[in-house]
This record gives sequence, C-alpha cells and structure tokens, in this order.
Amino acid sequence: MLKILVCVKQIPDVDLVKMDPETGNLIRTGVPTLTNPLDLNALEAAVQVKERYGGEITLITMGPPMAESTLRECLAVGGDKAVLISGRPFGGADTLSTSYSILMAADMEGKFDLIFCGKETLDGATGQMASQLAERFDASQISCCYSIEDISDGKIRATRTLETGRELVEATLPCLITVEKDNFYGRLPSLDDYLAAKKAAVTTYTENDIDGLDLQKIGVPGSGTIVPKIYPPELPEPGQIIRTGSVKTDVARLMELLDEKGAL
Repeated sequence: MLKILVCVKQIPDVDLVKMDPETGNLIRTGVPTLTNPLDLNALEAAVQVKERYGGEITLITMGPPMAESTLRECLAVGGDKAVLISGRPFGGADTLSTSYSILMAADMEGKFDLIFCGKETLDGATGQMASQLAERFDASQISCCYSIEDISDGKIRATRTLETGRELVEATLPCLITVEKDNFYGRLPSLDDYLAAKKAAVTTYTENDIDGLDLQKIGVPGSGTIVPKIYPPELPEPGQIIRTGSVKTDVARLMELLDEKGAL
C-alpha cells in the first residue's frame, strides 16, 4: 500500500488583505481564510493515485489552530489522516524553516512513497517549498505533472508539462510531485464525507511533541530570509491613448505631449 503525504496550507484571501501604510505589514485581522487552491489540485492527484493503486493519504499543514479547518476540508475529499503543526515558536517561518518543520513532523508518521504539493501558494508565490521538501525527504521530484501514467516496481512514470510541449519522465520512489491543474480539478465532498470530516481526529504536534526537533531551525531562528517591511510599488504616471481618428492629428498631439515632458 502506498503511503502518500499531501502538504496543504491555509492562506488569507489575498483579494481582501490590506497593507498598513505606517508599518508596511499586511493587515490580516478580519480577513477570511481559504485553502490554497493549488494544494487542492495536488490533493486531487493524490486521491486519483489512491483510487487507482490503493494507499493512505496523510495531510499535513503548519499554522495556528484555525488551520485545522483546512485539514478537515481536505479530509472530506479523500484524505485519511491529518496532521497539524502548531505552536508559537513555528511563527514567522520562511520556506527554509517551514520545510524543516514539515519533514520532522512527517517523520513522526513514518516514511512516505509519494509527496504531493501545490506548485506555489497564492499568498507567498515563491514556488520554493516543493524543491526544498524533495531535498529534505531525500526524494526525486517531478514538477508540473500533467498526468500520472504508471506506478510500479518502485518507480513512477508521469507526463509533465513544458513550455514547448510535454515529456514522459520516470523517477524512483520516494518522489515529490507538483501538478498542473488541467487534469486534477478539486472535487466536492459528499454530505456523508463532509460530516465525517467534521468529527475526524486531527493529530496536533507542538514544538514539544516532535522527536529530535531543533528549535534553532524552526520559526524565525531557522529562517534564512527576513522580510523587514512590505510596501506597494510606486506606480508610474498613467499613460494616455491618443485616438482622434486621424493619424496626422494623433502624431501632432503626441509631439505636443513629448515636448511638454521635455523629451524632444
């Protein structure tokens, strides 16, 4: 039976997040959260593998206690077990310390044959997590997976999307996979699955529960990237569209504007 790990994340609704003009920090208070949509594509790929080859899907996320709702959403559409990494020392983590925390907590659940991740998260959009996790799990990696062709003999064969087309690749297990959403649209839960997920057990690991965890490698101490301030870009002066209906008049008006700007 395949052991499958799916990494998910609860994020703020990026369309509603605002910025404090004084501090440059994002204002998340009162902003609704949602499961990162690209993680739901990864979960769907994992569920399709489970349905075809058999297996057990463990969901894992790091965040505050409220992130449990994301795990329950994912349990309702195919997850079997759920793990929440939560505790104040994990706060302020960048991708480096987050990937370390996920590895250490996942090891508490055993070894995994397949690890699925979203290509990126909509709030950070770094696209770094999958490669860091593949390195930490000592796993091969297939990115931009379009379809999974076969899993057998300790290997996985998959088609991945490139800028110029698609290619068929083979990798040894364990393997970490990020997927294209084309063939892996997230499914809706049935009522029975939704109700069962609300009652399902969720394992929570704090910094005191994970064997061998180095507190200097989690949260802010373990982060190689520190963001002191976030600020919006300065927008240039809006452009003008000159469309009088006459090329001669348009050119004349353009020359006038350039002269006003001292560009002539």
